[in-house]
Amino acid sequence: MTDIFIQLAYLVAAFFFINALRVLGRPETARRGMQMAALGMLIAVVATLFHARIIEYQWIVVGIVAGAAIGYPLGMFVPMTAMPQRIAISHAFGALAATLVGLGEYHHGFTTNHLDSGHVAALALEVLLGGLTVTGSIMAAGKLQGWLPQKPITFPFQNISNFILLGIAVAGLVWMIIVPDAWPIFIVMLIVSLAIGVLIVLPIGGADMPVVVSLLNAYAGLAAVATGFALNNNILIIVGALDGASGIILSIAMSKAMNRSFANVLFGAFGSDATAAAAGPAGATGGEMSAVSSEDAALRLAYAKRVVIVPGYGLAVSQAQHQVRELADLIEKRGGDVKFAIHPVAGRMPGHMNVLLAEAGVAYDKLIDMDEINEKFAETDVVLVIGANDVVNPAANTNPSSPIYGMPILKVSEAQSVIAMKRGPGKGFSGVENDLFFDPKTSMLFGDAKQSLIQLAAEVKEA
Repeated sequence: MTDIFIQLAYLVAAFFFINALRVLGRPETARRGMQMAALGMLIAVVATLFHARIIEYQWIVVGIVAGAAIGYPLGMFVPMTAMPQRIAISHAFGALAATLVGLGEYHHGFTTNHLDSGHVAALALEVLLGGLTVTGSIMAAGKLQGWLPQKPITFPFQNISNFILLGIAVAGLVWMIIVPDAWPIFIVMLIVSLAIGVLIVLPIGGADMPVVVSLLNAYAGLAAVATGFALNNNILIIVGALDGASGIILSIAMSKAMNRSFANVLFGAFGSDATAAAAGPAGATGGEMSAVSSEDAALRLAYAKRVVIVPGYGLAVSQAQHQVRELADLIEKRGGDVKFAIHPVAGRMPGHMNVLLAEAGVAYDKLIDMDEINEKFAETDVVLVIGANDVVNPAANTNPSSPIYGMPILKVSEAQSVIAMKRGPGKGFSGVENDLFFDPKTSMLFGDAKQSLIQLAAEVKEA
């Protein structure tokens, strides 16, 4: 009877999870989607607590307290600018849980002599995927946070050594299926998987890190699927499959948005000195950056009829979303029309800019996707680029030697004039020089984005 109740509860939870994914697809209903997912998880957890295999609850209580103590600060106090690294850390915790469950389940089966090939295959796969996700996610978070070098780190025969380690892991998996109680091989697989996680993220540059985080999300989901098969738990299989599939789909969508392949992301060392040099010297167009004062920039914005704002990671870093909304409101009060151009991979994660601007109260109909807004740049008076770099770099269309050649971009250079806000004249996140900043129609407004926007708003009021 209890088992029937648990399976029915899992069915209800799965319904909420699947519907949550559908509802999350629209900004207007995203909050409801998160609430549905949370309710589904609550139902799944409560139902699992009634499982016959649970005979003591004290360690579960300890786990709940520890999880709440870690999860609450991560959810409440980590700023939106650090959301990608927070997601990476969440993946690391999820994968760590799957890995520890795999180790515990194998130890229990070994000591009770209840190990068979199918059971051990699921456990070995769980530990293999979980281990590489733990260290890979920690490496990704470290690179995104700046604790580790953001540029690709490469060494001779790197890809060959990675493939050798992967071969050892696969050989270990086969060995475990043939000899289920070979516990030293199980430990070797764990160590190799941890090493693979470090080595596959080392050669990946910061610009590609969102794709890697999404791929690690898929690995964590697949580890959960393996855990579900090992424990014979249906909801873990369903949730893991949803997580793994969504991570893979998102990785494919992001790679497509950057005109890159998985292989190029994982092995291309994009943003290294060699690839950056391939783009040519600074100011490849032969021009120089032209600085503009906030007074002159404000006058151009105040009297423009059509303005497009391109938000980038620089906006997120300075937490200037409220200031940019205030500036947009002031321009519209003077009769101007303001839109926000959203590139699929602007910021550090898909949807990063949408969430930031929604937090500041920018209306959803003001956020225009790349394909639609690209048709409007030619009739735009002023484009205000705030801390965006690669997603507006015309070299993606004009320079075949550039590492970002072929990447879909916002066609900002087609506008009548451009004001680009940057902290300084240095290169952007990927290390690739941006020809837009040397274009005669572009004016550079250097400084912190928040302070510059405050100054622009004050000047627009006085114009």
